[in-house]
Amino acid sequence: MTATTKNNETVILVTGATGTVGTEVVRQLTSSSNSSLSSGSRVRAAVHSKDKADKLRDENKTIEIVDMDYNNPESIINALNGIDKLFLLTLPRLNMPEITSRVINEAKKNEVKHIVKLSVLCRSWAWLNNRTYAPTRRKLVEESGIPYTFLHADAFMQNFVNFFGQTIRTQSAFYIPAGDGKVSFVDARDIAAVATLILLAKNNGTKINDRYENKKYGITGNKALSYSQVAEILSNALGRRITYVNITEEDARKAMKKMGIEEWLIDALIEFYNVIKSGDASQSTAVVEQITGQKPISFEQFVRDYSSSFN
Repeated sequence: MTATTKNNETVILVTGATGTVGTEVVRQLTSSSNSSLSSGSRVRAAVHSKDKADKLRDENKTIEIVDMDYNNPESIINALNGIDKLFLLTLPRLNMPEITSRVINEAKKNEVKHIVKLSVLCRSWAWLNNRTYAPTRRKLVEESGIPYTFLHADAFMQNFVNFFGQTIRTQSAFYIPAGDGKVSFVDARDIAAVATLILLAKNNGTKINDRYENKKYGITGNKALSYSQVAEILSNALGRRITYVNITEEDARKAMKKMGIEEWLIDALIEFYNVIKSGDASQSTAVVEQITGQKPISFEQFVRDYSSSFN
């Protein structure tokens, strides 16, 4: 899986292409109903798993698959070779400033025209930036000189499948230390829809659509929900009682340690739940509708669409 240079075509690189949001970005960019992606454009999907890469290729034969390991500088050079636009998604790691710097440097070398960077909306991760990231990833992008758009997304609805799906299936319950705090959960498909439209915005010379250049958008659902309300929605949609168990912080830490989660990430997750308890994750925005023209997917619709994942 080797990247090739462009030849009078627009090459869009999607990082994290097999993840929750990245998969949807690739899917929507290459959708047969997406008339905005002209024959002169190409989607390059950066992956770090052969099995997931094969699945991605099976779903769409037109995409280019490229290996990309953030801890392997050569793979970053190869993946960014000849690209025009970059969807940048990075997982929380203690060495992310170093990794982000590598990516941005390669983007500058390749004269990338636009970076769409996905990160979290909630302030729950800010302490990690202040404590361990110097300079921060946002600053690295802002000071690169490359036009950018930041997408700050609230908690994904798909987390209930990816992280809580097993206990919902086997115990009809999920366990979180979040009290009665509310979250404006957002469907990953809506995040991808926003990202796709921005990535496909037509160029004005060498600049992207001015509407999105150097802008920041907070992406949420249109209704903040407590975890108790989520449990009620799940119960009504699945036809059986689903319970939200508000566990203690100590029990949450023990469970995460048992799962093999690193201590610094456990601290960040606990802080995230504390922010939810405080009410600071309940803000809602109208960004999805403003950019896509469609209302955000409701949690009820999400559960109906993913009902097989909970049974």
